[in-house]
Amino acid sequence: MYVPDTVSPAEWNAAHEELLAKEKELTRVQDRLAAERRRQPAVRMSEEYVFTGGSREFSLADLFEGRRQLIVYHFMLPPGAEHQCEGCSMFVDNLGQPEHLNARDTTLAVVSRAPYPEIAAVRERMGWTVPWYSSFGSGFNEDMGVTVDGGENFGLSVFIRDEDAVYRTYFTQGRGVEKLGTSWSLLDLTPLGRQELWEDSPEGVPQSAPYAWWRLRDEYGT
Repeated sequence: MYVPDTVSPAEWNAAHEELLAKEKELTRVQDRLAAERRRQPAVRMSEEYVFTGGSREFSLADLFEGRRQLIVYHFMLPPGAEHQCEGCSMFVDNLGQPEHLNARDTTLAVVSRAPYPEIAAVRERMGWTVPWYSSFGSGFNEDMGVTVDGGENFGLSVFIRDEDAVYRTYFTQGRGVEKLGTSWSLLDLTPLGRQELWEDSPEGVPQSAPYAWWRLRDEYGT
């Protein structure tokens, strides 16, 4: 069985400080990347997509639930699928409570191409409560680049809304999705970011003191 090299406390502290310096530099690089991401251009969504959830139909703007930002996880579940993707399921299992994202004017939802009854069966089996919509019958998955030549891919898209106008601002897939899952890392993908004063954000982005907005998830009132 592997065990790391054993050293003295002084040697361990020296190695730890060296690694910590690299980790801090990585954090600063990630902060600069998030600042650049907040300034990335967007593309306006012109197609009138129709989604289903339960017995209702929804537009893309409806998925925001009245908030300014929307994060969509593209779950690989094609119509008639006999296999449930383990990786997609692991990602949804690791999603936190939505109230923390909601407090920053952000909604998180899942979209798949399967008809809603097939989605509902998976959702019930897994005990998930995250909003999950069907894009069955629309070209949403193809236009987002997650259904290609009939094959399914997973990914994550970010949108921002100005009244009824919806814009796509960000997309990632593959290993880019693996590192996500906390409220902070998900907010870092959005145009508004964490909306904290320390962030390098574009003019007009709302900002408040760090930590001050944090609440227990049942105390937000969102």
